[in-house]
Amino acid sequence: MRKVVDLKTALSYALAFGLASGTALSGTVLASGTAMAAEATRTPAGSADGAAVETITLSNASGVSAKILSYGATLQSLSGPDKDGKTADVLLGYDDLKDYVDHPNFFGVTVGRYANRIAGGKFSLDGKAYQLPLNDKVNSLHGGGKGFDKQVWKIVSIKSGPTATAVLSLTSPDGDSGYPGKLDVTVTYTLDEAGNLGIAFDAKTDKPTIVNMTNHAIFNLQGEGSPDGALGHVLTIPAKAYTPVDANLIPTGELKPVEGSVFDFRNGRRVADGIRDGRDPQIVAGRGYDHNWALDKGLTKKPELAARLEDPASGRVLEVLTTEPGVQFYTGNFLDGTFIGKSSHVYRMGDGIALEPQKFPDSPNKPSFLSARVDPGKPYHHAMVYRLSVKR
Repeated sequence: MRKVVDLKTALSYALAFGLASGTALSGTVLASGTAMAAEATRTPAGSADGAAVETITLSNASGVSAKILSYGATLQSLSGPDKDGKTADVLLGYDDLKDYVDHPNFFGVTVGRYANRIAGGKFSLDGKAYQLPLNDKVNSLHGGGKGFDKQVWKIVSIKSGPTATAVLSLTSPDGDSGYPGKLDVTVTYTLDEAGNLGIAFDAKTDKPTIVNMTNHAIFNLQGEGSPDGALGHVLTIPAKAYTPVDANLIPTGELKPVEGSVFDFRNGRRVADGIRDGRDPQIVAGRGYDHNWALDKGLTKKPELAARLEDPASGRVLEVLTTEPGVQFYTGNFLDGTFIGKSSHVYRMGDGIALEPQKFPDSPNKPSFLSARVDPGKPYHHAMVYRLSVKR
């Protein structure tokens, strides 16, 4: 990627302290004096549920581009150059809209109303019990039923400029998939010249409810479908503790120190070094890694580092920043060769890694966890960033 004089630092700071919530940069220039610009375009992608679906492409002059489907507000691709300048798509997924509709597997989608699992699909709010659809054996997963990932979103606006922007919206009616309250939701994607892809989730409700939204991108920094998979990637998570799970992958409520275990990623380690360690009962329970880390930073007003993923072979680096207190690290354990992805690649366990910023799983049933409650007049906001760069 093209070097600029102290520009990446400035842009990253500006993104974290404004762009993720919609503030635009202006007047930013390259070291050569050329005005920076990122482009946003839209093209037809087909239809789903009788509604037209479009593809939005955000791209910058440094070779980073992202494609977003209005179906599921889905991040369909994220491409960028490696250390030799070769561009590749680093997201697992499908080439065509039809596969997202017919073979859903949360590839790159916006998940909600509640990302991750709720035990038994049950929770109570102000003394009233609610039952959600069970779509993960005995749990509700990623909203249950027809979640946000299986709906056509409205494209509110797209804009080119120093930061390319796309805004999508959705209204979830009161009682949708069992959740209380009418919820008006927007997702804002932004891409700047430094390779920062910002995603901001905003929601407001007309009655008390629970909300926990994130993006479910699954990454292979060598390029999706690469035969080596993603287990050779080096992962860093700045967290002293994680939330152990039971046999149904529901957190026990404990915050367990990572020190001395295969869950300690504070100093960076290869994913492969711990993923098959059957001596750890948590690796057995998750079939590998499928756990939430309690980030040291906690809940923050601006996005801060949640994870850093590096592929030594390609030199690509992904940093994930978030305002939320947790990040779910998932090694594609349920990819079993039955999903045929982009370019007819067969996806199997370890072919990709998800890093999902979030409130903790099952927090509505765990009083010790940070609450996911949202009330009228107190909107929900989660800002996150995927920062794609190259280590040369």
